[in-house]
Amino acid sequence: MSAYVARKGPKVFSAFGKWAYNLSGFNQYGLHRDDCLYETEDVKEAIRRLPRKLYDERNYRIMRAIHLSMTKTILPKEEWTKYEEDTKYLEPYLQEVVKEREEREDWNKDH
Repeated sequence: MSAYVARKGPKVFSAFGKWAYNLSGFNQYGLHRDDCLYETEDVKEAIRRLPRKLYDERNYRIMRAIHLSMTKTILPKEEWTKYEEDTKYLEPYLQEVVKEREEREDWNKDH
């Protein structure tokens, strides 16, 4: 897993995608898309598997966003997470967890 380089930005760039990304508002708090995922059991396990540095960076972004939200402020525009630079850091871990769960379900179904 250490050889994986997180994909930056969208697979397909579009003006509509950028508009929707900016409209969502989480980028104004410095959050990444993967910081905002609904925490299902798969997502929780993927977060647990993150390397310490990524885990700490994620927690820092979330704590900063909570603080900004409580004070009803946002980051200066130059510090917003940009659509083209949003790192999908959780994606490989989540794919691995989902694949393992599906394999386990298939195994249990057959045996």
